[in-house]
Amino acid sequence: MDLIKNILAHPLTRDLLVDDPKTTQLRLEIIQSKSFLKKIYTEWYQLILSTLPKKKHVLELGSGAGFFSELLPQLITSEIFETPGVKLVTDACKLALPDNSLNAIIMTDVFHHIPDVEQFLSEATRCIKQGGKLTMIEPWCTPWSQWIYKKLHSEPFDPESTWIIQNIGPLSGANGALPWIVFERDKLIFNQKFPEWHIIKIEPLMPFSYLLSGGVSMRTFIPGGMYDFIRIFEELFNKKKWAMFALIELELKK
Repeated sequence: MDLIKNILAHPLTRDLLVDDPKTTQLRLEIIQSKSFLKKIYTEWYQLILSTLPKKKHVLELGSGAGFFSELLPQLITSEIFETPGVKLVTDACKLALPDNSLNAIIMTDVFHHIPDVEQFLSEATRCIKQGGKLTMIEPWCTPWSQWIYKKLHSEPFDPESTWIIQNIGPLSGANGALPWIVFERDKLIFNQKFPEWHIIKIEPLMPFSYLLSGGVSMRTFIPGGMYDFIRIFEELFNKKKWAMFALIELELKK
């Protein structure tokens, strides 16, 4: 498996550390240059947008490697370190924003890097207005995804773990199973800790698309023109068994 990963590793980020801000910048270049991968992110962004009744005062966490602001120009982009195109440098666990100042917080592949999600959820509760949203696209735990993430992905994937991630770096600390742990395995605990929040939707997504795209760290041999065909094909599969990601939508109760 290591040999395969080395052969398929994307040359732009092969020798860079994940916590280096340059890696985040290069990942944006990779997403923009890989037509199939960019279509995935565009679909994800559109799904997130569809959950937002109000498009102003929306904060995106972990914006550095994405292009969500192209779809929502008034978006408050943020990152944990300085990087081009980001309006706010802030820690998800200590948001540099006033109380009740946001209509929503959104993120893509970020929640599973937050070292203390309980503290983040407390901060989100403080900053988001009643009726506001917390929406994310994150890795999800299924029999298929567990095998893929454990065998082919560089980040840890531990469904037996706690809500805490060892904070070894802003991006290198991770547990891909964390969203599933908090919002599925420990749903009753989440509801007890955060009764202000209502889980509106958990929609499992994309058994194969991201894997075929190579993501931001691997090469791909799938042309963008195959995207619609692949998406139609994977809709034939049971998402509860095969999905690798999920759209998670929460609402702060009024």
